[in-house]
Amino acid sequence: MGIRLFTEPKLHQPDMVVGWPGIGNIGVITVDTLRQETGAEPLGDIEPWDFFYPNKVVIRGGVLEKLEFPSNKFYYKRLEDRDLLLFIGEEQPSEHGRMYAEGGKAYEMANLVLDVAEKFGCRRVYTSGAAVALTHHELRPRVWAVATDDRVLAEAKGYINTVLMSEAEGRGDFGNITGLNGLLTGVAKKRGFEAICLMGEIPDYLSRVPFPYPRASQAVLEVLGSALGVPIDPKALDSMVTQIEGVISNVFRQFPPAVREKIDQRKRDIQTRPGIITDEEEQWLKEHIDDFFQRGEKGQ
Repeated sequence: MGIRLFTEPKLHQPDMVVGWPGIGNIGVITVDTLRQETGAEPLGDIEPWDFFYPNKVVIRGGVLEKLEFPSNKFYYKRLEDRDLLLFIGEEQPSEHGRMYAEGGKAYEMANLVLDVAEKFGCRRVYTSGAAVALTHHELRPRVWAVATDDRVLAEAKGYINTVLMSEAEGRGDFGNITGLNGLLTGVAKKRGFEAICLMGEIPDYLSRVPFPYPRASQAVLEVLGSALGVPIDPKALDSMVTQIEGVISNVFRQFPPAVREKIDQRKRDIQTRPGIITDEEEQWLKEHIDDFFQRGEKGQ
C-alpha cells in the first residue's frame, strides 16, 4: 500500500489543489476542470487496496479480467509563473458505511496526499467542496473560505466573490467542514503547510439530490484562477451548467406551491443573503423536500 509515482518532475514550490466527490460533486468537478484547462499530466496515484472495495469487475469474452477500484490520482503542470500539483479522488475512504471520510483510513489518505506535497516542496494546499446555504439556484453562488492562519485568511478575504465561512454561517469564530476537504486542511496545518478550503454555495434544497451542481464549481474555479494566476476559460463549464439548470428548473416546477414560494422569497429579499441553516429551516427541508424526492423515487 502507498504512493506510486510514474515520473518525478522538477517543480518549484508548487501549489496543490485537491478535490473529492461530495455534495453536488463541487470539489471534484472544480479540480478536474482545472486539470483539463491547464493540460496537467499524470504524476502518480495512491494504491486503493486498503482504502476501498472494488466498484466493478471487467469481463471480456466471458472471462473475468480484473477488479476496478476507485482511483486517486496525482497530476502536475509547469506553468510560466506557477507550478501545480493536482489530486483527484473518485471516492472518499470511510468506515462504518458512512458517506464521508472519517476515522483512521481517512487520516491515512490525507497524510499520503500531503506526503506527495512535501516531496515536491509544495507551498500551499487548496481544497474545494460544498457550502450548503440558504440560497437560491438562480442566484450566483458565493465561495466560502477557511484558512489555516490569519495571514492566509487576510489574503482569502480579498478573493473575488468570497466570504469567510464564519461570517457566512453567522456563527462567529465557529464552524466545521465534513469529509476529507476539511480533514486535509487540518492535517495540512498540523504538518506546516499553508492551506485554504474554498467551498461553493449550493442551495440547501439541492444538497441531497443525485446530480452535480456545476454553478458552484464555476464560482470556485473563478477564485482559484485568480488566486493561482492561472488562466481558465470562464465558459469551461457552461455546457454542464446549462444542462443541469434545465434539470433543476424542471424539478423546481414540481415542488408544491408553498415550497416554491418559500424558496423564491430568498431572491426577493436581498438583505437576507444566505446564512446559517437554522433548526427550523432544517426541519422544513426534511418534511417537504425529502418527502418530495421520496415520492419521486416511488414513481408518484
